[in-house]
Amino acid sequence: MPNNATDPYFPEFQPVCIIADKVYAHCQQRECFKEVQIELPKCTEMEFLDIKFNPGRIIRNSLVITPVENNPNFSRVRFKVVVTFIVRVKNTKTGTVIKIPGKLPEIHKDIIMYIPKARDEFSFEIVVETASRKLNEPIQEKGCLIFAAGVFLIIKVVGRVQLQIPEFGFCPDPPPCEEFIIPPVCDGFEEEDFPEFFPEQLDDKDYFRK
Repeated sequence: MPNNATDPYFPEFQPVCIIADKVYAHCQQRECFKEVQIELPKCTEMEFLDIKFNPGRIIRNSLVITPVENNPNFSRVRFKVVVTFIVRVKNTKTGTVIKIPGKLPEIHKDIIMYIPKARDEFSFEIVVETASRKLNEPIQEKGCLIFAAGVFLIIKVVGRVQLQIPEFGFCPDPPPCEEFIIPPVCDGFEEEDFPEFFPEQLDDKDYFRK
């Protein structure tokens, strides 16, 4: 470790303690749904615009954690995840944009994760982060919008603890905000070269050469 008091490349700092969420374990998985169907409003001609996925969440009361026999500090973690989304379509006759809520099929997880022993008052939280996207261009068939979707999942075991970190002092004052200014329309125009007003004339030499 460098000597912070004498090394010019390492400014002096004082260790401080903070309360933070510490990730004790994490893993990644992915799910693919080849055919997701969303029912479209009837008696209208619809044009697909886009789809926005919401963060996935663990379904309430679906999380079950049980110790693994003969494997201390590891547990079997079971839960269900749901990913909701909003599809936007446009009525081609009226131009009206319609938002249609939907959700992907439930994702069932049954995995082994590191969850160390802790005092009774200390609790770990299972956290799920998702990144979802459509995998093809949706098609309309029998009054439904059909598309494929993929979901990347990161599953974490999180505990809130006290951590010691180096502290270099408070952050400097922020710089002034930059105001948004619409540039005058004529600024670029005033600097442009004057164009040629008339077509190029044929030279007499070129004319008689032909």
